[in-house]
Amino acid sequence: MTRSRNDFRLTMFIGAFVLTLFFSYAQGIPDFSGLPPGPYCGAQYPALRCCDGRRDVCSAPIVGTLCYCDDFCDRNQTADCCPDYWSHCKGKPVDVGPPQLIQVGCLFEGKFYAHGQSIKQNCNKCKCSTLEKKAEMLCETNPCLVEPDIIDTVNFENDRLGWRAENHSEFWGRTLADGMQLRLGTKNPSQYVTKMIPVRTVYDPTKLPKSFDSAEEWKGKIAGVRDQGWCGASWALSTVDVASDRYGIISKGREVVELSAQHLLSCNDRGQQGCSGGYLDKAWLFVRKFGLVDEDCYPWTGAKEQCRFPKRITFDQTRCRRPAGSTRKELYKVTPSYRLGNETDIMHEIRMSGPVQATIKVYPDLFVYKSGIYRHSPRVESSRTGYHSVRIVGWGEEILSYGPPVKYWVVANSWGKDWGENGFFRILRGSNECEIETFVLAVWPKAITY
Repeated sequence: MTRSRNDFRLTMFIGAFVLTLFFSYAQGIPDFSGLPPGPYCGAQYPALRCCDGRRDVCSAPIVGTLCYCDDFCDRNQTADCCPDYWSHCKGKPVDVGPPQLIQVGCLFEGKFYAHGQSIKQNCNKCKCSTLEKKAEMLCETNPCLVEPDIIDTVNFENDRLGWRAENHSEFWGRTLADGMQLRLGTKNPSQYVTKMIPVRTVYDPTKLPKSFDSAEEWKGKIAGVRDQGWCGASWALSTVDVASDRYGIISKGREVVELSAQHLLSCNDRGQQGCSGGYLDKAWLFVRKFGLVDEDCYPWTGAKEQCRFPKRITFDQTRCRRPAGSTRKELYKVTPSYRLGNETDIMHEIRMSGPVQATIKVYPDLFVYKSGIYRHSPRVESSRTGYHSVRIVGWGEEILSYGPPVKYWVVANSWGKDWGENGFFRILRGSNECEIETFVLAVWPKAITY
């Protein structure tokens, strides 16, 4: 009677097991008995030991279910046995155990994935494929905005380069193409613009200080660091920030204003490409002819939108709030922009009138800049580059224990305060690093005379 009951239970179990396998395959769930040996039984029991009988406590988690490490596996049906049952519990080499089924999952970086299962590695999508009896993880090969190899290369060369790299979490998981298109956004100016004759002024370059900080010189009048988001509009943000700085300075604090980059982005549509890039000369022309409102009146959204104002409009018509005591009737405008020609001309201009606008050539390693004096690493592959506009707000020198002092510019970026040195970065000065001294512009604001 006991034997008959046991036979009946065994028959029912085998039937249920077969049905489970059938529905598992029908639902696309892999049979884990076909997976390679791994630390399943070996992770729970001493060598050459496994459980007696058939108990759930003798199981190990695998592929969303359980495999077993008990004596019940010592039979022909091995579909629910852990892959290392024979090698671990029986002490036999893997290749002399029961025949394994065809592998139906992918082992990738220590984890198993079912056929068709996808994961994301940094900026690339990977998908498990078991077609043609071959299991492999197929991954995209896009260059990523944050590449660990670049970080390692820069930090290995830290003593020679003079700066350190780090993963900026907001950039992780995005492609380099995303960064070049959506985190920069300045077009190369036309040839006739680059041939602008630089302004020359009379000054004594030997009397320029070794360091200078606009924020210290004009406290409370210099714009902070913005975050352009995933909108390639550095052309707009750098333009309005330079104009804002100079309004606060020339008005002696009577018109400390943060001008609207969104106004410029949305309304300066002639020849500009919004979040896909723009030209600095066209941006300054718009501000000169039509003017801008302030940030509170037209806040930044980081997306190209329909312009809210007609190009020609008075201050009263905008219904924007004036600074206290202001009698302004027109929007905030500027005089024609002018170009600066060399290192000391740029320094003199900043010291006398405020921050200036510069265009730099961006290599992939700038995205992982954390601190120090930046220079592009020649060991970082640079087949893909782009152009970006920024504000130069000061300069300085770093004294080293060996060799001459290292000169640098202090630059305000538009990638938020979590990037770099609280949103700023330092870059070599006097050697035109990344073309930063090639095309530098400044303007005079049309401030009210009080």
